Amino acid sequence: MGKRIISQNRGKGTPTYRAPSHKFKAKLRHIKVDRDETVKGEVIEILHDTARSAPIARISLDSGEERLVLIPEGIAVGQEIACGISAEILAGNTLPLREIPEGILLCNIENKPGDGGQLARSSGVYAVLIAHDVGKTVVQMPSGAMKWLNPGCKATIGVVAGGGRVDKPFVKAGKKYHKLKTRAAKYPRVCGVAMNAIDHPFGGGGWQHPGRPKTVSRRAPPGRKVGSIAARRTGKR
Repeated sequence: MGKRIISQNRGKGTPTYRAPSHKFKAKLRHIKVDRDETVKGEVIEILHDTARSAPIARISLDSGEERLVLIPEGIAVGQEIACGISAEILAGNTLPLREIPEGILLCNIENKPGDGGQLARSSGVYAVLIAHDVGKTVVQMPSGAMKWLNPGCKATIGVVAGGGRVDKPFVKAGKKYHKLKTRAAKYPRVCGVAMNAIDHPFGGGGWQHPGRPKTVSRRAPPGRKVGSIAARRTGKR
């Protein structure tokens, strides 16, 4: 008897493919401030969060409230950070894009005003503010793509802490196993051509080869939707 292929299993939503959210520290969002307000806080602790590859900080606000926030490189315990339109252009401070000069490195950028920060949040990454235009701001993403954002979107100045993470090799399979335990991913993953014909469309045969075109339709059923799904083009470039 065959088994469901990975894409079918993932869609079913079993614990194997569900991130262990009970281990995560908090939902990291920008501090909410009024339009003309600036809130300051002091970093009292730097923590590891299993939900992400970058370190996070516990800050104590002037109001006495404590919050967990994503931090850029150069932030230390005892340092003061600010959020608001009159905050200085310093690493760790959060401002609306309209208040940030061109050429500044950014991280934890909002995709829409008030969403708390969605873009450039992985360790060691950053975006660059390219230009201000009428009603929009152009930001270069870590991928190199240009994105037009609302000038009211908030962003943190600096490069996300924890850079250089991908430079160190895993060396042992056990290290990769423990890393992926904190992610919504299956490990180890077996390639389709190594499976039996009953378990995967690319399985079976006298040697390891797909045995069929690797490009499939967007409307293919889940058991056949493997390979290059709805590819714009095929063949040698």
